[in-house]
Amino acid sequence: MNTPAFKHETFRDDYSFSNSAEAIRRFPFPFPEDDYMYSVNIEQHEPGAPGSVLEHLIDIDEHYLAECEDRRLTLEQDPDRCIITPHMIDAQWDMVELVMESLAADYPQWFSLSKNGDDWHWINTPMGIDQQFRFGDASTLPMPPFEFITRQVQGDWIIMDQRDDDLFADMGMVTSQADWSIAFDAGMSFKEWHGPVPQANEIGVFDRALKYLLHLQYGSPVRRLNWTMTVNPRLDTSPENYPFWGPDNVSVTPENVGDKVYLRVELQALFRLPRSNAIAFSVRGYLISLNELVTYPRWGKRLHRILKGLHPDLSEYKGLDHYRQTVIDWLAPMDDGADLGLGTQPE
Repeated sequence: MNTPAFKHETFRDDYSFSNSAEAIRRFPFPFPEDDYMYSVNIEQHEPGAPGSVLEHLIDIDEHYLAECEDRRLTLEQDPDRCIITPHMIDAQWDMVELVMESLAADYPQWFSLSKNGDDWHWINTPMGIDQQFRFGDASTLPMPPFEFITRQVQGDWIIMDQRDDDLFADMGMVTSQADWSIAFDAGMSFKEWHGPVPQANEIGVFDRALKYLLHLQYGSPVRRLNWTMTVNPRLDTSPENYPFWGPDNVSVTPENVGDKVYLRVELQALFRLPRSNAIAFSVRGYLISLNELVTYPRWGKRLHRILKGLHPDLSEYKGLDHYRQTVIDWLAPMDDGADLGLGTQPE
């Protein structure tokens, strides 16, 4: 993987976010076919191609520092975006181990972890963190272990406790969600949490997903892609902050659609944790503007077909109704009707 230069950019106010050519090339375009139906689409979270977002268990890219800073700002305004229930202490330390060991192994140019028994030394060079602590002793860290480590990684993390043959969202660091609230969903069961998704319950998607995840094994994480769209590159599109981003949905015009509308793809990975037996659910979001996306014409053609055929219930659920037709019309001249076959490769 090429070492990215961390960018100075924002996901609010002036919206200075953009993708380099390399970030566009490695974008996880989620549509291998010309139509879309909600599905489990789970696969093993094994190392992918060098340079891809799947190369490592936890992806670090050029937006790392900007995303961590956006998380800090969101937590400063609303500390309840980090929810930790008292019985999840073992899962907190599981997360410290998972993230620190993964980052130190995969990105030694930026992260270092040394251990002497339970005495650990963690160095995060990009963020200027040099922390010695005793593993298992929360008093040796400046904040709860889960919050400490998830402030240093991109994407949201929800930790699901397994009990009574179900999974419950009992801990989370959620500052970049697509129109849902960790404060509202905390403590919900797996199917309660996913209840608003249209079509999926009718075809039993979540029954199958729950059954699968209850048998998830330690050391065998899995992943899937999910997607939506958003207006402006704002990470925090939470219900709590709807007054700040909701009006943007009616601001799209044929003239500005290429700049303002973004495809938002979530790489969702699930890890069984060793001490707590909980499941860590990571939701890593990637944003790409339509202008950036159509630099690969194959992607523009396929997105046009996906949006044309999208079920009305899914369009409404994903919040696309205000600007979906404008996007379809903008993409239409790029779609020559040629057979694209299967796959997501940009070339």
